[in-house]
Amino acid sequence: MNVPEGVGEEHVGIVLRAASGQYTVQVISEAGGAAPQYRCVLRGNLKKNFTYNTSLSVARRVTRAKRPHTKDTVAIGDRVRFVVADNGSGVIEEVLPRITRFARTVDRGMEQTLITNLDQIVIVFACAEPNPDPWRIDRWIVAAEYYEVEPLLIANKCDLVDIATFERTFHAFEGLGYRVIRTSAQANIGIDALRESLNGRISAFSGPSGVGKSSLLNQVQPGLHLNTGEIGYTTFKGRHTTTVRELIPLDLGGWVADTPGLRQLELMKMGREELITCFIEFRPFLEEFCKFRDCKHENEPGCNIKRAVEEGHISTRRYQSFLQMAHEFG
Repeated sequence: MNVPEGVGEEHVGIVLRAASGQYTVQVISEAGGAAPQYRCVLRGNLKKNFTYNTSLSVARRVTRAKRPHTKDTVAIGDRVRFVVADNGSGVIEEVLPRITRFARTVDRGMEQTLITNLDQIVIVFACAEPNPDPWRIDRWIVAAEYYEVEPLLIANKCDLVDIATFERTFHAFEGLGYRVIRTSAQANIGIDALRESLNGRISAFSGPSGVGKSSLLNQVQPGLHLNTGEIGYTTFKGRHTTTVRELIPLDLGGWVADTPGLRQLELMKMGREELITCFIEFRPFLEEFCKFRDCKHENEPGCNIKRAVEEGHISTRRYQSFLQMAHEFG
């Protein structure tokens, strides 16, 4: 890449903020410590080359191929190559391939990218006050699976319940292979494990109001306050603003997304073929077709999923959760 006259060293960085064609980019440093940040603009002829994972099922790849074009070139979370001029300003020369991408539909069917390269969704629920709702946990896990982002479950306020009460809700998710961290911001339980899970990763916090997200974040890094708004029960529509404002660097390493509410996660467009793959324990029973190729996995004879439920391989509650979402999204 040719560096323009008067321009210094080339860097690889991560976009922290984006507004009105101006981008705040932090240098990605392997040395650790506070990396410098630069105000950048785009090179005039920059063209975006979108890259997605190819590990999706054929049905999901086809569905995504039919999605509308995006209206943005660079989004928060993008990793970019940029050069810095003598006056300290930067020019973004290249946007590196994206690993993951969250988007919402805006005017005329165009998509707006909310955040890219998100490593994990930190799903926070309380063990009590308020009581956890496994059906709501299912929905956030489905969102994470759909966008191929790792879900990390946080069982906060664990000091308010005994182990048996905790396991009634969260043990089933651990059995599916999802990681659950027991925390208490008040009793300083599990904070080190949470910090370790955030280190070096881009994370977004989610979950109902009143579960202690702000208290946890303040324990992770004092003074860290994010707009972690409530997400609606059935539609994933947030009650606050809709865009990702910024990525906040953590002192320990990694970044946390300031998300006032990922209002529209496109789950309402999900067909049954996509939805069912987001229930990971269903996947082994999808390797062979049911008796009917268009099986909806409800009342049809010869359904592999129903047989797995009857034989105890899939829990009845999770199966009912799938049916409820299938009816809503269909």
